[in-house]
Amino acid sequence: MRILIGQPVHERGVKQIKEEIEKNKEIDVVLYPEGYLFDKESLENACNIAREYNTIIITSYRKDNKDRAVIISNYGEKILERSKTSSNVNEELCNPLVVNYNGITIGYILCMEILKGVRDFKKVTSKINFIAHPIGVGMFSDEQFELWINEAKKIARTHKTIVLGTSHADGSYRDCGISIPISYCIDSDGKPIYISKSDVRTRIVNLNTKEVEIKYDK
Repeated sequence: MRILIGQPVHERGVKQIKEEIEKNKEIDVVLYPEGYLFDKESLENACNIAREYNTIIITSYRKDNKDRAVIISNYGEKILERSKTSSNVNEELCNPLVVNYNGITIGYILCMEILKGVRDFKKVTSKINFIAHPIGVGMFSDEQFELWINEAKKIARTHKTIVLGTSHADGSYRDCGISIPISYCIDSDGKPIYISKSDVRTRIVNLNTKEVEIKYDK
């Protein structure tokens, strides 16, 4: 399985994701950041792109000014859709946490939900092939960057699965002006397949061979 992990800039349409899929038609899955799909129209357009190019799209969309999780099948159907969990430490991750599709089980963590992943994925009894982690914007400090990467490693080790994440290339948390774009893939032993810090080039990861291809053109 070949997964394209992109770090687009924010936009109101779907131009970037369509162009990346057109340039990389051999991929099976696209992982894009939290909130990349700006509105319902963008979501519908993404469904059309997934169907047209026979590609699964994992990202997030905005509805009523809130981020929602979404996985779109290669037939253009929403196979996972849910709200984002609140930051309250006592609130468990919103369901569904996983979706079973075409013989694989895909897990989903939305941005800051990663801080609850080790605890709450224990309720999943089936083998998870990989967990996708769309992130809104880059990290606001080196300490946050290390914290989230370490949480991804813990989740991977604890639940014996691959964890992949990506943020937008632009924007900052609550417009603080500081942003460290992040993109990563951790294997099921908790070891990095790659970790990208302030390098917004697109990666394609082959989950079968753990090989990483870096795309130099944006």
